[in-house]
Parts: sequence; C-alpha cells; structure tokens
Amino acid sequence: MKEKILRNIVEVITERELDFLLSSGKKLKAYIGFEPSGFVHLGTGVLWPLKLRDLEECGIHTVVLLADWHAYINDKLGGDLEKIKICGEYMRECFRAMGTNAQFIFASEIVGDKDYWEKVIRVAKKTTLRRAKRAMTIMGRREDEAELDSSKIIYPFMQVADIFHLDVDIALGGMDQRHAHMLARDVAEKLKYRKVVALHGPLLTGLQGGGRMDPVEAKMSKSKPKSTIFVHDSEEEIRKKVRKAYCPEGVVEGNPILDIVRYIIFPYYTDKFVVERDEKYGGDVEFNSYEELENAFASREIHPLDLKNSVANYLINILSPIRKKMENNPLLEEMMKIAGEMK
Repeated sequence: MKEKILRNIVEVITERELDFLLSSGKKLKAYIGFEPSGFVHLGTGVLWPLKLRDLEECGIHTVVLLADWHAYINDKLGGDLEKIKICGEYMRECFRAMGTNAQFIFASEIVGDKDYWEKVIRVAKKTTLRRAKRAMTIMGRREDEAELDSSKIIYPFMQVADIFHLDVDIALGGMDQRHAHMLARDVAEKLKYRKVVALHGPLLTGLQGGGRMDPVEAKMSKSKPKSTIFVHDSEEEIRKKVRKAYCPEGVVEGNPILDIVRYIIFPYYTDKFVVERDEKYGGDVEFNSYEELENAFASREIHPLDLKNSVANYLINILSPIRKKMENNPLLEEMMKIAGEMK
C-alpha cells in the first residue's frame, strides 16, 4: 500500500509520520487544492487525478479544493468570480472523467464559516511578514507584488487555514507548493494543531523544455498553450504539439517528452513502452522500464522523432476517453467562450 501511495512522489515530509498514519488504523484524509483558472492540461488533469486514484485505492478519502476565492485574489480569469466558478465546475468534470472519486469542495463553501477566518487570523499571527512574502511563490507571484495589492499577502494564510479547516492528514501538491506545506507544519506546532504529512509530486515540464531552468518556471502551464497539452486537444493537435516539443537528441535534462513517459505513461499505463520505428532503422524497440528508455535515448540509440511519435500515440489513447466524455459537455463550451473573452 505504501508503495502505491508514494508512486510518483518526489518528496515526503516525513516518511516516519506517514508510517505512523498508516499503522494507526484510522480513516485517512488527503487533499489537494487547485485554482480554477483555465483549461485542464496533462500536469493537472491527468497527473493529479491518477495520484488521487492511487490514494483512493489505498482506502484514503480524497478532497479536491476548488480554490475559487484564492483564484480571485490571484487575479485569475480577470478576477471574475462567476467565470472562476464555471471553471471550477469544468475542472470537476475533467477530474471525474479521469475516474477519481474525490470529494470536491469550493473555497466559497467554507469562507462563510467564522471558524475558518479564525484559523486564517491565527495562522497570520504566528507568521512573520517576511515568511508570508516568501510563501507567495505558491501562487506564482513575486514577493514585491504584495506592495501593489495587499490582498495577496492573505493567500498563504488561507492556504494553510484550508489544511487545518478541512482537517486532513495528508496534503498533496507539486514541489511549487512546498512553502505552503512547510508553513502549515511549522504553524501547527505553534497552534497545537495536527501536523500534516506533505506528499510532493513532480512538476511536468512544459513542451518548450526546461534545461537548467527553475522547474517552477519551466512547468507545463495553461498560460502557455503552445507548450501545453490540454485534455480536450484533438489527435491532430496532440501530434502537432509533441512534434514541435523540445527534445534534442541525447538530452535528458529538462526534456518534456521523457517527462511524460516517466511520470504518466510508465507508472500508470504500461509496463512495456514501445518506440515504433521503420524496419530500415531496426524496427520497434521495447523498453521494460523508464530507466532503460532514458539510457537508450541518452546514448542516442533512439531518435527524437521516433520517441515523439510513440509518445503522441500513447497520449492520444490516454486522453481519448476524457475528450469523448467532455465533447458534449456544456461546461467545456462555456470555458471556450470564457477563453475567447480573455484574449
């Protein structure tokens, strides 16, 4: 069970505490939060629902917080709460299409509770301004941006209060959420709250590649549509985007095509990855682990175009069921309309 819980997790804080939770016999509760702010892509709408399914299969109750108020503070979708709510409903449908049984809660459902705001204030009183500004990276903001809009300094306090108010044992998130989770753990000691176990997953690299860039800067983002594969993309769009992706021959670091194989295809969809090649180039090659594939690519035994074509085929098969479920969903149509208005 523990192996499944830690699948695709790059950091656990702490493993000893996780072991204690698993041996306690209690019904565990895990949460992850998302700002409803645009179309769902591989890095959110595939990677994390798969992780939620892992936990659910281990008997853990999962909660997805659709952080609409947080998105409002963060100026997403023009700060229009109505559009943000529609986006949250659309995200919920996409996640459900991926098969997660998570409970979905909008932040707007809990902000009316005075106990929630009491927790926000308690967290703020135990946090220095410097620490709060440093944590603003969780919302993709620089520290100095609070000088122009002081509401943004509230965001880290709210995210930590979310954890306490939802009464969770496990907090999930990418490595970009580490500041918030560590703040929650530090504050918990001061306020005598239960300390959450943090499970941090990888940040899927955008199709433009990362190289030696900061992984947070290089991650797949809805704000860079040409560098992102959305769950509703057509087969033609998937092939086109993958074909143009950063994937230099022999280069492993910051390679988004290898990232997709490493974090999505191999862990969840196959135990034998096949690179399809023309017979005149040696025919198809089968790999039994990601490490085998990476070594072969680093040694230039696999051509980038062959790898790209194979990854595109896998992605088309993975995303096809989601795309079909969302094809006639009015929420996707609403999102298309909203996206058009935001241009």
